[in-house]
Amino acid sequence: MSDRSQYWTRMLAAWLLALSATMGALFIGEVMGQMPCTLCWYQRIAMFPLVLILGVAAFRGDRGAWRYALPLSTIGLIIAGYHSLQLSGLIPSPIVPCSVSGPSCSGAGMLIMGFPIPYLSAVAFAGISLLLLPFVRKSP
Repeated sequence: MSDRSQYWTRMLAAWLLALSATMGALFIGEVMGQMPCTLCWYQRIAMFPLVLILGVAAFRGDRGAWRYALPLSTIGLIIAGYHSLQLSGLIPSPIVPCSVSGPSCSGAGMLIMGFPIPYLSAVAFAGISLLLLPFVRKSP
């Protein structure tokens, strides 16, 4: 596989991952009517611009787009990882993001394929980051 086609394949896969996560978040919020908790909002703030950045980068063949996309996906991964660790009970929650009185992303109705939304968000951010990492090594 040529270097150009490998670049395009990786960037397209990262874009499709970001697009899927964004469409899922919009479906949950707008169609299902579920309000996201505070940490889910922060994850959305990191994910939504990735759709535009990665889409334009794939279309234009912009090899430097990782400079914009990788920091966003890393920040999103950190937030999603922290949120997932809180939900799993591995770290204490000084602020309860998914409370009984407010929006909850960990309730039975908020599981997708049997997993809480923050777990899926962490997987999406990790996948995007892993797809972008090879571009860091190839940059001058």
